[in-house]
Amino acid sequence: MIRSKQIQRPQLVLVVDDQELNRDILGVILEDNFEVIYAENGQEAMEQIRERAEELSLILLDLMMPVMNGFQVLEQVGADEELKKIPIIVLTAEKEAELRALQMGAADFITKPFEVDEVILARVNRIIELSEGRKLISAAEHDRLTMLYNRNFFFEYANRLYQYHPEYQLDALVLNIEQFHSVNALNGYEFGDDVLRALGNEIRTFLSETEGIAGRFEADRFDIYCVHQPDYRALLQRFQDKLNQISPKVNIHLRMGVKPWREGVEPVLLFDRARAACNMVRGNYQNPLMIYDEDMRMQELLNQRLLNDLRGAVEEKQFVVYYQPKYNIQTDPPRLASAEALIRWKHPELGMVHPGAFIPLFEGNGLISQVDSFVWQEAAKKVAEWKKKYGFTLPVSVNLSRADVFDPTLISQLEDLVTSNGLEYKDIKLEVTESAYTDNASQVLEVIAGLRAKGFEIEMDDFGSGYSSLNMLSEMPVDVLKMDMKFIRNIEKRETDRRLVYLIMDIAKYLGLAVVAEGVETKGQLDFLRESRCDLVQGYYFSSPLPPDEFERLIQHELKIKRE
Repeated sequence: MIRSKQIQRPQLVLVVDDQELNRDILGVILEDNFEVIYAENGQEAMEQIRERAEELSLILLDLMMPVMNGFQVLEQVGADEELKKIPIIVLTAEKEAELRALQMGAADFITKPFEVDEVILARVNRIIELSEGRKLISAAEHDRLTMLYNRNFFFEYANRLYQYHPEYQLDALVLNIEQFHSVNALNGYEFGDDVLRALGNEIRTFLSETEGIAGRFEADRFDIYCVHQPDYRALLQRFQDKLNQISPKVNIHLRMGVKPWREGVEPVLLFDRARAACNMVRGNYQNPLMIYDEDMRMQELLNQRLLNDLRGAVEEKQFVVYYQPKYNIQTDPPRLASAEALIRWKHPELGMVHPGAFIPLFEGNGLISQVDSFVWQEAAKKVAEWKKKYGFTLPVSVNLSRADVFDPTLISQLEDLVTSNGLEYKDIKLEVTESAYTDNASQVLEVIAGLRAKGFEIEMDDFGSGYSSLNMLSEMPVDVLKMDMKFIRNIEKRETDRRLVYLIMDIAKYLGLAVVAEGVETKGQLDFLRESRCDLVQGYYFSSPLPPDEFERLIQHELKIKRE
């Protein structure tokens, strides 16, 4: 193998500001001269600082932010001998804050509103030059934890291999640890480091047996550039077996994306496609391997089309909210009790786009809040319309995504939604997926508790599919458990599934929670759930999701039954 030497690369600058406009302004000013990454609050900043400490040349840090403010970041950075070497320029409009920040270790300050571009660039360049002795950043070759190459050196080496050793015909592999933040949260960062070291060791052992190089990027991403392997599924299983040895009691799952060598395709593009393949199998524990092929290339093109068309879809009301009824099955006959609002996209050229094609895409790109907000508005209008038209209030559940929960304006948005439509808080129910409670759990619990205190009812969606423990469940501010449909699918055939449903029902009743069963399709399932004292069900046995006009007929039918 050849050994490459380090090359000059753009210096890395982290911009930390909770205001998107400020981040955009600084990005425009800096991006021609630096590689720029962003964080919306101090907590996100600390995660990036710890992960990319060896690469960072400078931090531009807003002082007044939610979650964790700039002073707290200065305090944490200053307490770490390695991190304190990274210079920080604070962003502030308060003169008093400037002195305090400088006393805490800030190298300089930039006043808000921002000065002219040239002044900001001059300050940034001066501080970096003072810090690095007028040298471009030259990060160490290896990640200290795993002893694999870091990003800069890995891609320099990969490019050299591509240029000077085309005979190797190297494939690109990307490995990720599923829900690694949850592994850390539930087992501690020391255990998480043990996981990373073990995987790094096994990757190095594998590379000693073949031609290739590897690097660790971000917290839990590993890139491998190696000669073609006869069985990538077996290779993934080899890495998985190594992690299984660490602690048999902790479930750690890997996923892998592969982009095979193709003549004329440079390493950076190979790895972009391998990463896309890896992301395609996120959460797929049955089939955690994806090899990039022509179908995936077409999917990428479709994804980009959908991302580009999102804004127009909202403005032109291509999105339509459907409603799936929930029935109270403890009455005879079952009665319409509420509904869930579900998004549909009638694309003018692509036709009806399935939610599975765009919801995960928008979630992954941070755009799902635009769709959620649209659903909230439309659902609230319909509840108000039906209330006025029929004198009948039918509560509707809407989804809160992870991005919504971390939006500091969430509570005020939902308050305005209720009051502007003349509704009560209980008329709009809020569904939060179980997995959201394990992602920065303390803040999620605080936000959800605040919503519940206002009078909103909280439903835990997909209960049983995530990572919550019984101890966590007792602390979660929820009113309703929505049982994941995987428990319902086989209750007519499998005793184990029936026992699990009984267990969930016992837990819910002990905690004083109502239960909704999703995905009910047969009378046998319905009868079993009624006998097990489940409160509400939704599913195709009663109705598929319906457009508003068709759903309104269910309301009319319900009122007719009441009158009779």
